[in-house]
Amino acid sequence: MRSPLAPAVRLIQAVSRDGWYRGFIIVLTFLFYTSYHLSRKPISVVKSQLHRNCSELPNPPPNISRNDTTWCSWAPFDQSNYKELLGALDTSFLVAYAIGMFFSGIFGERLPLRYYLSGGMILSGLFTSLLGLGYYWDIHSLWYFILFQILNGLVQTTGWPSVVACMGNWFGKGKRGFIMGIWNSHTAVGNILGSLIAGAFVSSAWGLSFIVPGIIIASCGVICFLFLIEYPEDVGCASPETNEVVEDDLDNIQVSSNSTEAIFKSQPLDSVDESGSHVAGEHPQAISFLGALRIPGVVEFALCLLFAKLVSYTFLYWLPLYISNVAHFDPKKAGDLSTLFDAGGILGGILAGAVSDYSGASAITCSVMLVLTAPMLFVYNQFGQTEVSTTIAMLIVCGMLVNGPYSLITTAVSADLGTHESLRGNARALSTVTAIIDGSGSIGAALGPSLASVLSSKGWNYVFYMLIAADICACLLLSRLVYKEVTRLCPCFRKARGFTTM
Repeated sequence: MRSPLAPAVRLIQAVSRDGWYRGFIIVLTFLFYTSYHLSRKPISVVKSQLHRNCSELPNPPPNISRNDTTWCSWAPFDQSNYKELLGALDTSFLVAYAIGMFFSGIFGERLPLRYYLSGGMILSGLFTSLLGLGYYWDIHSLWYFILFQILNGLVQTTGWPSVVACMGNWFGKGKRGFIMGIWNSHTAVGNILGSLIAGAFVSSAWGLSFIVPGIIIASCGVICFLFLIEYPEDVGCASPETNEVVEDDLDNIQVSSNSTEAIFKSQPLDSVDESGSHVAGEHPQAISFLGALRIPGVVEFALCLLFAKLVSYTFLYWLPLYISNVAHFDPKKAGDLSTLFDAGGILGGILAGAVSDYSGASAITCSVMLVLTAPMLFVYNQFGQTEVSTTIAMLIVCGMLVNGPYSLITTAVSADLGTHESLRGNARALSTVTAIIDGSGSIGAALGPSLASVLSSKGWNYVFYMLIAADICACLLLSRLVYKEVTRLCPCFRKARGFTTM
């Protein structure tokens, strides 16, 4: 008697060929951008090792004075201005990243994504490893570290526009928020892995805290070159635009219900010829920088992300040192504890995406989380280090509220604006729009850690006041979009102000 087909085989048969390829692309792009963030994280963990309070260490060398509390620090970070020097490392990377991001999307539209992405990862692995080799080569020149931070910042810009553009090529526009919220957890996963890997070596040989992540991202670059598929048509799969047009013809409904498209009325997404066939150019013309800025909603969300990313990246680069200084943990424990902020970020990104999909209100979702962030930052600064359990809980909540809007804007909102109806199906604009929004956010990412390096020398309270002010600015910049979403979602509000349904 023949047994029934194995359950796993039935599952394989139940998923279409297109479904398997799309799942493959999700896993690949998730892996790639995880490696990008994994290679950025070590500097924040190593900071507390580059400058230490050496009086806490037993058995100092006999030729060291008892009054010398920096003998175990790494020159030139053994001086009293070490926070400014460490801030210079952050600033050099983030300014280069911010400047490069505005050009990266333009190059990404015009170059094969597979070559562009794999080359960026391999070069990033090289520059990250060279930072670590400074430990073994006994290099104490500040400019050596700044140089490779700048070069690494430039090549790291190849990542985000490329992976978002690739996801845009493979996936349609329906219910993006939840899917992108899960997918965007690669940022937090990369930060967590980067902290744990760097923390494993930081106390014994901090050079490996850079070299191991460098090898990992370079290896991912090789995988990208061997396996990345840029367009579904390259392997005989149906494009998402084709599927959406078929559904539109059958159901006679709008292709997308996302709020950023419902706010702004524009021309149909795609055209149809006389025979009723979908017309879409195989290689649409790339959009200009100014043309992308004219897309409704791009400027508001880009400026909002500037302040939201300022808050997020200040935590990314300074949280381990803050925990080490305030709670007096050693560098490894401080790095491990900081991963809870990123764990909360995973939950926040998924939650923001799910709420945005359910409500159809991306701007309102971001604003609510931003409003809750400001008091939570104040509470964490005042009471977050009293007990370990309190620290853990507040780090997770702060991670959720800080990274939720950041995740939603950089993924689902960017993808929706990059395929906005006014572009008439020009999907190649996605890379440029993504680069503009994330590039604007990168300006904030550069400002936050730089300001933190200056303000922290006067007291950590000033750093948190800066973060709260930035959070409020981010919320205010979305006020126009929030107003439009409220008038659209609330008929009573719309009727009271004389609005009519178009």
